[in-house]
Amino acid sequence: MTRTCLAIILAAGDSTRMKSSMSKVLHPIAGRPMIAHVVEAISRTDISTAALVVGRNAEEVAAAASIAGIKVESFLQKERLGTGHAVLAARDAIAVGYDDILVAYGDVPLITDGPLRAARKGLADGADVVVIGFHTDRPTGYGRLLVKDGELIAIREEKDATDAERAVTWCNSGLMAINGRKALELLGHIGNDNAKGEYYLTDLVEIARSLGGRAVAVDAPEEELTGCNNRAELAVIERLWQQRRRHELMVSGVSMIAPETVFLGYDTVIGPDTLIEPNVVFGPGAVIESGAVIHAFSHIEGAHVSAGATVGPFARLRPGADLAQGSKIGNFCEVKNARIGEGAKVSHLTYIGDATIGADANIGAGSITCNYDGVNKHETHIGKGAFIGSNSSLVAPVTVGDGAYIASGSVITDDVPAGALAFGRARQEVKPDGAKVIRERSLALKAAKKGLT
Repeated sequence: MTRTCLAIILAAGDSTRMKSSMSKVLHPIAGRPMIAHVVEAISRTDISTAALVVGRNAEEVAAAASIAGIKVESFLQKERLGTGHAVLAARDAIAVGYDDILVAYGDVPLITDGPLRAARKGLADGADVVVIGFHTDRPTGYGRLLVKDGELIAIREEKDATDAERAVTWCNSGLMAINGRKALELLGHIGNDNAKGEYYLTDLVEIARSLGGRAVAVDAPEEELTGCNNRAELAVIERLWQQRRRHELMVSGVSMIAPETVFLGYDTVIGPDTLIEPNVVFGPGAVIESGAVIHAFSHIEGAHVSAGATVGPFARLRPGADLAQGSKIGNFCEVKNARIGEGAKVSHLTYIGDATIGADANIGAGSITCNYDGVNKHETHIGKGAFIGSNSSLVAPVTVGDGAYIASGSVITDDVPAGALAFGRARQEVKPDGAKVIRERSLALKAAKKGLT
Protein backbone atom coordinates (compact mmCIF):
# COMPACT_ATOMS: atom_id res chain seq x y z
CA MET A 1 0.00 0.00 0.00
CA THR A 2 1.38 3.42 -0.98
CA ARG A 3 2.07 5.76 1.92
CA THR A 4 0.37 9.16 1.77
CA CYS A 5 2.45 12.28 2.18
CA LEU A 6 1.95 16.00 2.66
CA ALA A 7 4.80 18.33 1.75
CA ILE A 8 4.96 21.53 3.79
CA ILE A 9 7.00 24.20 2.03
CA LEU A 10 8.11 27.13 4.18
CA ALA A 11 8.15 30.33 2.12
CA ALA A 12 7.02 33.07 4.48
CA GLY A 13 10.32 34.81 5.21
CA ASP A 14 10.65 38.57 4.82
CA SER A 15 13.77 38.16 2.63
CA THR A 16 15.34 41.29 4.08
CA ARG A 17 18.88 40.29 3.13
CA MET A 18 17.91 40.10 -0.55
CA LYS A 19 17.32 43.88 -0.53
CA SER A 20 14.44 43.28 -2.91
CA SER A 21 10.93 44.53 -3.51
CA MET A 22 9.72 40.93 -3.91
CA SER A 23 9.88 37.73 -1.92
CA LYS A 24 13.15 35.84 -2.07
CA VAL A 25 11.49 32.67 -3.36
CA LEU A 26 10.27 34.52 -6.45
CA HIS A 27 13.78 35.29 -7.63
CA PRO A 28 14.62 33.16 -10.68
CA ILE A 29 17.06 30.33 -11.13
CA ALA A 30 17.47 29.46 -14.83
CA GLY A 31 14.52 31.69 -15.64
CA ARG A 32 12.14 30.09 -13.14
CA PRO A 33 11.17 31.20 -9.59
CA MET A 34 13.18 29.21 -7.08
CA ILE A 35 10.00 28.08 -5.30
CA ALA A 36 8.94 26.32 -8.51
CA HIS A 37 12.18 24.30 -8.53
CA VAL A 38 11.40 23.10 -5.01
CA VAL A 39 7.83 22.11 -5.88
CA GLU A 40 9.03 20.22 -8.95
CA ALA A 41 11.49 18.19 -6.87
CA ILE A 42 8.69 17.36 -4.45
CA SER A 43 6.37 16.35 -7.27
CA ARG A 44 8.91 13.71 -8.33
CA THR A 45 8.60 11.89 -5.00
CA ASP A 46 5.05 10.60 -5.63
CA ILE A 47 3.58 13.46 -3.61
CA SER A 48 0.50 15.16 -5.01
CA THR A 49 -0.38 17.58 -2.19
CA ALA A 50 1.59 20.46 -0.72
CA ALA A 51 0.90 23.04 1.97
CA LEU A 52 2.60 26.33 1.16
CA VAL A 53 3.30 28.55 4.17
CA VAL A 54 3.39 32.10 2.84
CA GLY A 55 3.86 35.64 4.07
CA ARG A 56 5.17 38.36 1.81
CA ASN A 57 3.78 38.42 -1.76
CA ALA A 58 1.52 35.52 -0.80
CA GLU A 59 -0.52 35.46 -4.01
CA GLU A 60 2.50 35.72 -6.28
CA VAL A 61 4.34 32.98 -4.37
CA ALA A 62 1.31 30.69 -4.58
CA ALA A 63 1.03 31.30 -8.32
CA ALA A 64 4.72 30.52 -8.85
CA ALA A 65 4.37 27.29 -6.87
CA SER A 66 1.42 26.07 -8.92
CA ILE A 67 2.81 23.22 -11.01
CA ALA A 68 0.72 20.74 -12.94
CA GLY A 69 0.30 17.45 -11.12
CA ILE A 70 0.51 18.76 -7.56
CA LYS A 71 -2.22 20.40 -5.49
CA VAL A 72 -0.92 23.38 -3.55
CA GLU A 73 -2.87 25.00 -0.70
CA SER A 74 -1.57 28.21 0.89
CA PHE A 75 -1.47 29.04 4.60
CA LEU A 76 -0.60 32.51 5.82
CA GLN A 77 1.94 32.86 8.64
CA LYS A 78 1.08 36.21 10.20
CA GLU A 79 3.88 36.21 12.78
CA ARG A 80 7.47 34.98 12.41
CA LEU A 81 8.05 32.88 15.51
CA GLY A 82 10.41 30.21 14.21
CA THR A 83 10.31 27.15 11.99
CA GLY A 84 8.15 25.12 14.34
CA HIS A 85 5.57 27.90 14.39
CA ALA A 86 5.74 28.12 10.59
CA VAL A 87 4.97 24.42 10.14
CA LEU A 88 1.97 24.70 12.48
CA ALA A 89 0.55 27.41 10.24
CA ALA A 90 -0.47 24.42 8.09
CA ARG A 91 -2.19 22.72 11.03
CA ASP A 92 -5.41 22.12 9.10
CA ALA A 93 -3.55 20.31 6.32
CA ILE A 94 -1.59 18.20 8.81
CA ALA A 95 -4.81 17.25 10.60
CA VAL A 96 -6.13 15.53 7.47
CA GLY A 97 -4.01 12.56 8.51
CA TYR A 98 -1.13 11.70 6.21
CA ASP A 99 1.36 8.91 6.78
CA ASP A 100 4.30 11.23 6.14
CA ILE A 101 4.92 14.94 6.52
CA LEU A 102 7.84 16.30 4.50
CA VAL A 103 9.15 19.76 5.45
CA ALA A 104 11.03 21.68 2.77
CA TYR A 105 12.10 25.28 2.19
CA GLY A 106 11.25 27.53 -0.72
CA ASP A 107 14.78 28.95 -0.90
CA VAL A 108 16.59 25.63 -1.43
CA PRO A 109 16.03 25.23 -5.19
CA LEU A 110 18.81 22.71 -5.92
CA ILE A 111 17.17 19.91 -3.94
CA THR A 112 16.34 16.78 -5.93
CA ASP A 113 13.94 13.96 -5.22
CA GLY A 114 16.70 11.62 -3.97
CA PRO A 115 17.12 13.00 -0.43
CA LEU A 116 13.36 13.51 -0.11
CA ARG A 117 12.72 9.87 -0.98
CA ALA A 118 15.41 8.78 1.49
CA ALA A 119 13.72 10.79 4.25
CA ARG A 120 10.37 9.18 3.52
CA LYS A 121 11.97 5.74 3.53
CA GLY A 122 13.30 6.49 7.01
CA LEU A 123 9.73 7.03 8.18
CA ALA A 124 8.58 3.84 6.47
CA ASP A 125 11.34 1.99 8.34
CA GLY A 126 9.92 3.12 11.69
CA ALA A 127 11.46 6.49 12.57
CA ASP A 128 9.23 9.33 13.80
CA VAL A 129 11.63 12.08 12.69
CA VAL A 130 14.10 11.93 9.81
CA VAL A 131 16.50 14.84 9.36
CA ILE A 132 18.26 15.46 6.06
CA GLY A 133 21.89 16.36 6.69
CA PHE A 134 25.04 17.02 4.70
CA HIS A 135 28.75 16.57 5.23
CA THR A 136 30.94 19.62 4.78
CA ASP A 137 34.47 20.75 5.47
CA ARG A 138 33.01 24.18 6.38
CA PRO A 139 30.60 23.39 9.23
CA THR A 140 30.87 26.74 10.99
CA GLY A 141 27.45 28.25 11.60
CA TYR A 142 25.45 25.06 11.08
CA GLY A 143 23.72 22.90 13.64
CA ARG A 144 25.55 19.58 14.11
CA LEU A 145 23.85 16.19 13.83
CA LEU A 146 24.80 14.09 16.85
CA VAL A 147 24.39 10.38 16.10
CA LYS A 148 24.84 7.42 18.40
CA ASP A 149 24.36 3.77 17.47
CA GLY A 150 22.71 4.76 14.20
CA GLU A 151 20.15 7.06 15.79
CA LEU A 152 20.04 10.84 15.82
CA ILE A 153 20.07 11.93 19.43
CA ALA A 154 20.16 15.72 19.01
CA ILE A 155 20.78 18.68 16.73
CA ARG A 156 23.23 20.94 18.51
CA GLU A 157 23.47 24.57 17.47
CA GLU A 158 27.05 25.77 17.23
CA LYS A 159 26.76 28.31 20.04
CA ASP A 160 25.62 25.55 22.40
CA ALA A 161 28.05 22.88 21.21
CA THR A 162 31.11 21.56 23.04
CA ASP A 163 34.48 21.54 21.31
CA ALA A 164 34.00 17.86 20.49
CA GLU A 165 30.54 18.52 19.02
CA ARG A 166 31.87 21.41 16.93
CA ALA A 167 34.30 18.96 15.36
CA VAL A 168 31.34 17.07 13.86
CA THR A 169 31.03 17.77 10.14
CA TRP A 170 27.58 16.28 9.58
CA CYS A 171 25.28 19.31 9.58
CA ASN A 172 21.58 20.04 9.66
CA SER A 173 19.97 21.26 6.43
CA GLY A 174 16.63 22.13 8.02
CA LEU A 175 14.73 19.69 5.81
CA MET A 176 13.06 16.80 7.59
CA ALA A 177 10.29 14.25 7.50
CA ILE A 178 7.85 13.63 10.35
CA ASN A 179 5.53 10.76 11.20
CA GLY A 180 2.23 12.18 9.96
CA ARG A 181 0.15 10.28 12.52
CA LYS A 182 2.13 11.83 15.38
CA ALA A 183 3.00 15.18 13.79
CA LEU A 184 0.55 17.41 15.66
CA GLU A 185 1.44 15.78 18.98
CA LEU A 186 5.16 16.20 18.39
CA LEU A 187 4.82 19.77 17.13
CA GLY A 188 2.64 20.62 20.13
CA HIS A 189 5.53 19.84 22.48
CA ILE A 190 7.84 22.43 20.93
CA GLY A 191 8.41 25.27 23.36
CA ASN A 192 9.92 28.74 23.04
CA ASP A 193 12.09 28.83 26.12
CA ASN A 194 15.12 30.24 24.34
CA ALA A 195 16.85 33.56 23.80
CA LYS A 196 14.68 34.52 20.82
CA GLY A 197 11.43 33.19 22.20
CA GLU A 198 10.89 31.17 19.00
CA TYR A 199 9.65 27.65 18.27
CA TYR A 200 12.39 25.58 16.65
CA LEU A 201 11.62 22.58 14.47
CA THR A 202 14.98 21.06 15.41
CA ASP A 203 13.61 20.37 18.92
CA LEU A 204 11.54 17.54 17.39
CA VAL A 205 14.52 15.18 17.56
CA GLU A 206 14.76 15.21 21.34
CA ILE A 207 10.97 15.48 21.72
CA ALA A 208 10.39 12.34 19.65
CA ARG A 209 13.01 10.44 21.65
CA SER A 210 11.55 11.59 24.95
CA LEU A 211 8.19 10.17 23.88
CA GLY A 212 9.69 6.80 23.04
CA GLY A 213 10.16 7.35 19.32
CA ARG A 214 13.18 7.17 17.04
CA ALA A 215 14.98 9.87 15.12
CA VAL A 216 17.48 9.25 12.35
CA ALA A 217 19.43 11.27 9.80
CA VAL A 218 19.95 10.69 6.10
CA ASP A 219 22.71 12.21 4.01
CA ALA A 220 22.42 14.44 0.95
CA PRO A 221 25.00 16.21 -1.25
CA GLU A 222 25.94 19.57 0.22
CA GLU A 223 25.31 21.29 -3.12
CA GLU A 224 21.64 20.24 -3.18
CA LEU A 225 21.03 21.88 0.19
CA THR A 226 22.50 25.27 -0.71
CA GLY A 227 20.15 27.95 0.56
CA CYS A 228 19.70 31.52 -0.62
CA ASN A 229 19.77 34.59 1.60
CA ASN A 230 21.25 37.32 -0.59
CA ARG A 231 22.12 38.18 -4.19
CA ALA A 232 25.62 36.71 -3.92
CA GLU A 233 24.18 33.35 -2.85
CA LEU A 234 21.59 33.61 -5.62
CA ALA A 235 24.43 33.84 -8.14
CA VAL A 236 26.16 30.82 -6.56
CA ILE A 237 22.97 28.76 -6.86
CA GLU A 238 22.55 29.82 -10.49
CA ARG A 239 26.12 28.72 -11.21
CA LEU A 240 25.61 25.35 -9.50
CA TRP A 241 22.32 24.75 -11.32
CA GLN A 242 23.90 25.58 -14.67
CA GLN A 243 26.88 23.28 -14.01
CA ARG A 244 24.60 20.40 -13.13
CA ARG A 245 22.34 20.82 -16.15
CA ARG A 246 25.26 21.26 -18.58
CA HIS A 247 26.78 18.04 -17.30
CA GLU A 248 23.49 16.19 -17.75
CA LEU A 249 23.21 17.38 -21.34
CA MET A 250 26.80 16.56 -22.25
CA VAL A 251 26.46 13.08 -20.78
CA SER A 252 23.32 12.65 -22.90
CA GLY A 253 25.28 13.40 -26.11
CA VAL A 254 25.32 17.20 -26.50
CA SER A 255 28.67 18.78 -27.40
CA MET A 256 29.66 22.07 -25.77
CA ILE A 257 32.99 23.60 -26.72
CA ALA A 258 33.11 25.88 -23.67
CA PRO A 259 30.31 24.67 -21.38
CA GLU A 260 31.00 27.26 -18.69
CA THR A 261 29.90 29.97 -21.17
CA VAL A 262 26.58 28.33 -22.10
CA PHE A 263 23.52 29.34 -20.08
CA LEU A 264 20.42 27.18 -20.09
CA GLY A 265 16.79 27.79 -19.25
CA TYR A 266 15.04 25.55 -16.73
CA ASP A 267 13.16 23.78 -19.54
CA THR A 268 15.76 23.86 -22.31
CA VAL A 269 15.64 20.68 -24.42
CA ILE A 270 18.67 19.79 -26.55
CA GLY A 271 18.96 16.57 -28.55
CA PRO A 272 22.10 14.43 -28.91
CA ASP A 273 24.74 15.25 -31.51
CA THR A 274 23.92 18.94 -31.23
CA LEU A 275 26.90 21.28 -31.12
CA ILE A 276 26.73 24.34 -28.89
CA GLU A 277 29.52 26.84 -29.43
CA PRO A 278 30.69 29.32 -26.75
CA ASN A 279 28.60 32.12 -25.26
CA VAL A 280 25.13 30.86 -26.13
CA VAL A 281 22.13 31.78 -23.96
CA PHE A 282 18.90 29.79 -23.86
CA GLY A 283 15.81 31.42 -22.39
CA PRO A 284 12.63 29.54 -21.43
CA GLY A 285 10.93 27.41 -24.04
CA ALA A 286 13.90 26.53 -26.26
CA VAL A 287 13.85 23.16 -28.03
CA ILE A 288 16.86 22.10 -30.11
CA GLU A 289 16.62 18.83 -32.03
CA SER A 290 19.43 16.39 -32.68
CA GLY A 291 22.26 17.40 -34.96
CA ALA A 292 21.62 21.13 -34.93
CA VAL A 293 24.50 23.59 -34.64
CA ILE A 294 24.19 26.70 -32.49
CA HIS A 295 27.06 29.01 -33.26
CA ALA A 296 28.64 31.40 -30.77
CA PHE A 297 26.94 34.39 -29.16
CA SER A 298 23.40 33.38 -30.07
CA HIS A 299 20.31 33.92 -27.91
CA ILE A 300 17.37 31.52 -28.18
CA GLU A 301 14.07 31.77 -26.33
CA GLY A 302 10.68 30.20 -26.98
CA ALA A 303 11.97 28.76 -30.24
CA HIS A 304 12.18 25.39 -31.97
CA VAL A 305 15.24 24.40 -34.01
CA SER A 306 14.88 21.22 -36.05
CA ALA A 307 17.48 18.59 -36.81
CA GLY A 308 20.36 19.74 -38.95
CA ALA A 309 19.49 23.43 -38.76
CA THR A 310 22.16 26.02 -37.97
CA VAL A 311 21.87 29.23 -35.97
CA GLY A 312 24.28 32.13 -35.69
CA PRO A 313 26.79 33.28 -34.80
CA PHE A 314 25.26 36.36 -33.16
CA ALA A 315 21.68 35.33 -33.94
CA ARG A 316 18.55 35.91 -31.92
CA LEU A 317 15.57 33.57 -32.00
CA ARG A 318 12.56 35.04 -30.20
CA PRO A 319 9.35 33.27 -29.13
CA GLY A 320 7.55 31.59 -31.99
CA ALA A 321 10.62 31.09 -34.16
CA ASP A 322 10.38 27.65 -35.78
CA LEU A 323 13.27 26.44 -37.92
CA ALA A 324 12.66 23.43 -40.15
CA GLN A 325 15.23 20.75 -40.90
CA GLY A 326 18.36 21.99 -42.61
CA SER A 327 17.41 25.65 -42.48
CA LYS A 328 19.91 28.36 -41.65
CA ILE A 329 19.76 31.55 -39.61
CA GLY A 330 23.05 33.41 -39.95
CA ASN A 331 24.92 36.17 -38.17
CA PHE A 332 23.10 39.23 -36.85
CA CYS A 333 19.66 37.88 -37.78
CA GLU A 334 16.53 38.07 -35.64
CA VAL A 335 13.53 35.78 -36.06
CA LYS A 336 10.23 36.18 -34.19
CA ASN A 337 7.01 34.22 -34.58
CA ALA A 338 8.07 32.87 -37.94
CA ARG A 339 8.34 29.51 -39.65
CA ILE A 340 11.55 29.03 -41.63
CA GLY A 341 11.04 26.23 -44.15
CA GLU A 342 13.23 23.25 -44.83
CA GLY A 343 16.53 24.26 -46.38
CA ALA A 344 15.66 27.97 -46.35
CA LYS A 345 18.47 30.46 -45.69
CA VAL A 346 18.38 33.73 -43.79
CA SER A 347 22.07 34.32 -43.80
CA HIS A 348 22.86 37.75 -42.38
CA LEU A 349 21.70 41.12 -41.05
CA THR A 350 18.01 40.33 -41.41
CA TYR A 351 14.77 40.61 -39.41
CA ILE A 352 12.01 38.06 -40.01
CA GLY A 353 8.90 38.60 -37.91
CA ASP A 354 5.36 37.20 -38.20
CA ALA A 355 6.24 35.35 -41.36
CA THR A 356 6.30 32.05 -43.20
CA ILE A 357 9.37 31.31 -45.31
CA GLY A 358 8.99 28.47 -47.81
CA ALA A 359 11.42 25.61 -48.31
CA ASP A 360 14.71 26.49 -50.02
CA ALA A 361 13.90 30.21 -50.12
CA ASN A 362 16.85 32.59 -49.86
CA ILE A 363 16.59 35.85 -47.93
CA GLY A 364 19.33 38.33 -48.83
CA ALA A 365 21.36 40.42 -46.40
CA GLY A 366 19.67 43.41 -44.82
CA SER A 367 16.14 42.32 -45.71
CA ILE A 368 13.26 42.87 -43.29
CA THR A 369 9.62 41.96 -42.97
CA CYS A 370 7.85 45.20 -42.02
CA ASN A 371 5.29 43.51 -39.78
CA TYR A 372 4.16 46.37 -37.54
CA ASP A 373 2.11 49.37 -38.67
CA GLY A 374 2.26 51.11 -35.31
CA VAL A 375 -0.92 49.44 -34.07
CA ASN A 376 -1.23 45.91 -35.49
CA LYS A 377 1.09 43.10 -36.54
CA HIS A 378 0.72 41.71 -40.08
CA GLU A 379 2.04 38.57 -41.76
CA THR A 380 4.43 38.01 -44.63
CA HIS A 381 4.38 34.82 -46.71
CA ILE A 382 7.34 33.91 -48.90
CA GLY A 383 6.96 30.88 -51.15
CA LYS A 384 9.17 27.92 -51.85
CA GLY A 385 12.37 28.68 -53.68
CA ALA A 386 11.75 32.43 -53.68
CA PHE A 387 14.73 34.78 -53.79
CA ILE A 388 14.64 38.02 -51.79
CA GLY A 389 17.42 40.37 -52.88
CA SER A 390 19.59 42.15 -50.37
CA ASN A 391 18.28 45.21 -48.53
CA SER A 392 14.65 44.54 -49.42
CA SER A 393 11.68 45.61 -47.29
CA LEU A 394 8.52 43.49 -47.45
CA VAL A 395 5.63 45.60 -46.14
CA ALA A 396 3.10 43.24 -44.57
CA PRO A 397 0.55 41.98 -45.20
CA VAL A 398 2.16 40.68 -48.34
CA THR A 399 2.73 37.40 -50.17
CA VAL A 400 5.65 36.50 -52.42
CA GLY A 401 4.85 33.46 -54.52
CA ASP A 402 6.87 30.30 -55.10
CA GLY A 403 10.03 30.90 -57.10
CA ALA A 404 9.51 34.67 -57.28
CA TYR A 405 12.50 37.00 -57.45
CA ILE A 406 12.67 40.31 -55.58
CA ALA A 407 15.33 42.70 -56.86
CA SER A 408 17.83 44.07 -54.34
CA GLY A 409 16.84 47.28 -52.59
CA SER A 410 13.12 46.84 -53.30
CA VAL A 411 10.21 47.97 -51.16
CA ILE A 412 7.43 45.45 -51.78
CA THR A 413 3.93 46.60 -50.85
CA ASP A 414 1.79 44.33 -53.09
CA ASP A 415 1.62 40.57 -53.56
CA VAL A 416 4.09 39.10 -56.05
CA PRO A 417 2.86 36.13 -58.15
CA ALA A 418 4.77 32.85 -58.35
CA GLY A 419 7.71 33.02 -60.72
CA ALA A 420 7.49 36.79 -61.13
CA LEU A 421 10.29 39.35 -60.94
CA ALA A 422 9.44 42.40 -58.82
CA PHE A 423 11.20 45.78 -58.66
CA GLY A 424 10.08 48.08 -55.93
CA ARG A 425 12.54 50.93 -56.06
CA ALA A 426 12.98 54.40 -57.58
CA ARG A 427 15.26 54.79 -60.64
CA GLN A 428 18.68 56.22 -59.80
CA GLU A 429 19.28 59.87 -60.69
CA VAL A 430 22.63 61.67 -60.90
CA LYS A 431 22.92 65.46 -60.49
CA PRO A 432 26.32 66.90 -61.50
CA ASP A 433 27.81 69.14 -58.78
CA GLY A 434 24.94 68.14 -56.47
CA ALA A 435 27.30 67.18 -53.69
CA LYS A 436 28.94 70.62 -53.86
CA VAL A 437 25.57 72.34 -53.61
CA ILE A 438 24.57 70.28 -50.57
CA ARG A 439 27.88 70.93 -48.79
CA GLU A 440 27.70 74.69 -49.43
CA ARG A 441 24.15 74.78 -48.15
CA SER A 442 25.14 72.88 -45.02
CA LEU A 443 28.12 75.14 -44.35
CA ALA A 444 25.96 78.24 -44.75
CA LEU A 445 23.41 76.83 -42.29
CA LYS A 446 26.17 76.06 -39.79
CA ALA A 447 27.58 79.58 -40.09
CA ALA A 448 24.15 81.07 -39.62
CA LYS A 449 23.64 79.08 -36.41
CA LYS A 450 27.01 80.27 -35.07
CA GLY A 451 26.00 83.85 -35.81
CA LEU A 452 22.85 83.38 -33.76
CA THR A 453 24.82 82.11 -30.76
